[in-house]
Amino acid sequence: MDYLPLSDNAARQVIDASTIFEEWRRVEKEARPYVGGMYWKRQGEYEYLVKTLPDNRQTRIGPRSAKTEAIFKDFTERKTAIEARLKSLREALKEAERLNKALKAGRVPSKVVAVLQALEDAGLGEHFRVVGTHALYAYETAAGVRIVQGALATQDVDLLWDAGRRVSFVTTIAKLDQSMLQVLQKAEPSFRRKEEQAETAIDDKGFEVDFLRRESADGDPHPFRFSGDEDDLWPVQAKRAAVLTSTPLFEHLVISATGRMALMRTIDPAVFVSFKRWMADNAQNRPEIKRRRDVRQADIVEGLLREGLLQTQVPPAALVPEAKPPSTSAES
Repeated sequence: MDYLPLSDNAARQVIDASTIFEEWRRVEKEARPYVGGMYWKRQGEYEYLVKTLPDNRQTRIGPRSAKTEAIFKDFTERKTAIEARLKSLREALKEAERLNKALKAGRVPSKVVAVLQALEDAGLGEHFRVVGTHALYAYETAAGVRIVQGALATQDVDLLWDAGRRVSFVTTIAKLDQSMLQVLQKAEPSFRRKEEQAETAIDDKGFEVDFLRRESADGDPHPFRFSGDEDDLWPVQAKRAAVLTSTPLFEHLVISATGRMALMRTIDPAVFVSFKRWMADNAQNRPEIKRRRDVRQADIVEGLLREGLLQTQVPPAALVPEAKPPSTSAES
């Protein structure tokens, strides 16, 4: 067997941890409009309501009136309630992480989880999909199984950037006033851009994060650097990557061996199977050892789909491979 069911205790812990994690994410999103504070500022004969932000910026809402007093009252009450709920959920999350580790509920490499959470914290998570081998961690968690280690071993993670949403991405990263490399360094301070591979960040243990993008289309700028920082990363064009960004999203909680959790966004499992078979059969210059791994990974995920342990949103007709596939691919 290429996969075995989780133990009952571990499976139960994944379910419980997922519930806590999803509620924490929901409330954290709900709390975003309430960061900073509000106060009344007197200027001459007038008094104004002012909204403050964590970076010390201030916005004047309006003069004191029944309307602004209602805004102030609603803000302070909601902020107090949400912060109390978040505090409770953070404590529950910490306990869930402890139990995750004790019950061996997860085994995703810690650096992968840290990178995913760093992207999420920066507001950039929705612009990337995990593709390649690491997607198997989302599938196995959703299916409640453990895939054999031999099918998973890899020292790099591929992140596919959605070039079709570049305007939204550029707006978000500009507000951050950080480069993509600096975002990654929140997860692992030793990340540096790899010499002569501008699409890759590598840490001092040799772990790599590779950034891919679709081939230039619809006026996509190419080449494209994530930010204005000269030392930042440049996603590399990958053959057929457009197929992966145009298909349904698969999202699931993943858990590291240390118990930490993150949301992994990846591709629909049926698309993963189809793409891996294309890689094995058609991608030129691909090492034979990777072709064999492609086939094995496709067989494993197809087995999970066949047994009903995973679900797909893709109709079978949409998975028919191209008649004349491109010759290369950058996906690992």
